[in-house]
Order: sequence, then structure tokens, then C-alpha cells
Amino acid sequence: MPYVTVKMLEGRTDEQKKALVEKVTDAVVETTGASKEKVVVFIEDMTKDHYAVGGKRLSDQ
Repeated sequence: MPYVTVKMLEGRTDEQKKALVEKVTDAVVETTGASKEKVVVFIEDMTKDHYAVGGKRLSDQ
């Protein structure tokens, strides 16, 4: 059973998340041969104060 975690900044719409889950699932099925019913996708929305690049939080920029 493949598990995929997608971490991204918050702000995406439900429609965008639905499309993402569908496409990630299809990619896993295509590349691994797993059945669609066995693919699990987690979406983790992160706030800008929980995400940093180059030593600076995005909320501080």
C-alpha cells in the first residue's frame, strides 16, 4: 500500500487539492502498478511561520 505525503503552504482551494490527489494517485498507479484503492495520499498544509528558506521564515519576509 503506497503512502504519499504532500507538504505545501496553505492557501490552495479544495478543487486544487482534489486535482492534486487524483493526479498523484494516477502517477503512483502508473509507476508502481499498485491498485488505485490502495494508494493513500496525505496533504499537510503548512503556515508561513512553520516554513523557512535560507534561515528565514516566510512569515518574516
